[in-house]
Amino acid sequence: MGDLSGKTALVAGATRGAGRAIAVGLGAAGATVYVTGRTSRQQASEVGRTTETIEETAELVTAAGGEGVAVVADHLDPEQVRALVERIDAERGRLDVLVNDLWGGEHLVVFGKRMWETELDRGLRMLELGVKSHIITSWHALPLLIRNPGGLVVEITDGTARTNERFRENFFYDLAKNGPIRMAATLAHDLRDTGCTAVSVTPGWLRSEQMLEAFGVTEANWRDATAKVPGFGVSESPLYVARAVAALAADPDVHRWNGQSLSSGQLAREYGFTDADGSRPDAWAYIEEVEIGGANRTPDDYR
Repeated sequence: MGDLSGKTALVAGATRGAGRAIAVGLGAAGATVYVTGRTSRQQASEVGRTTETIEETAELVTAAGGEGVAVVADHLDPEQVRALVERIDAERGRLDVLVNDLWGGEHLVVFGKRMWETELDRGLRMLELGVKSHIITSWHALPLLIRNPGGLVVEITDGTARTNERFRENFFYDLAKNGPIRMAATLAHDLRDTGCTAVSVTPGWLRSEQMLEAFGVTEANWRDATAKVPGFGVSESPLYVARAVAALAADPDVHRWNGQSLSSGQLAREYGFTDADGSRPDAWAYIEEVEIGGANRTPDDYR
């Protein structure tokens, strides 16, 4: 996947799911990875999960071959983010990769309710978690990242620019997940003369810790869930998007993607990597062609 030795990365929102896997993937390529989140061994966030902590993520990064540095931080607090970036500057003097994977708003999404039927506080909190936190982080981190040409900003979201042209579940969720796509496009404009690159990347149907628990399965027997939800057959492990981001970070020609909306399945075809089971799932192609377009194909046709 390429050598990232000597590189410094910040994965904001790395406690679990895609963020944790991305941090470990960057570490496996040799990077020093600062991992941040709100859940530590001493405190839990509003998500209410205590089974994954930011310290554990850092330990996994180090075990994979990199150097993991855990920093408990709320990225909605500009002072905490400022202190984080100053620490990276003082300790490493550079930032090569910024991954904005901040979210933690699944518990706020209410399906089947129109905009004005959704509690305003819940809706605005989704926008804080999924948009405002990304803005605060980039505002503080980009002056450090642009010191070295070749820097990469990755906005993690749910859906591609094309698939998200349709309505996404809930008014506020729709805005929260389209926001990072637009942020990558506009940051690409601002970064165009710095030698740095901004992209948005989406996993497909992600088998995160929360998703597996919701289906009552584990990574070992996840296919059992397809008996109730056949579409889950096109899902992917967090390793898949981790390999996607690591491939981008190690690509000397990464600027060709500047401003684009990318998916793990698309990048797997481009860079030649697979998921843990050797397959190349493309959930967004399945969603677009089968669930939206009505094509008579199965999830296995997209693996």
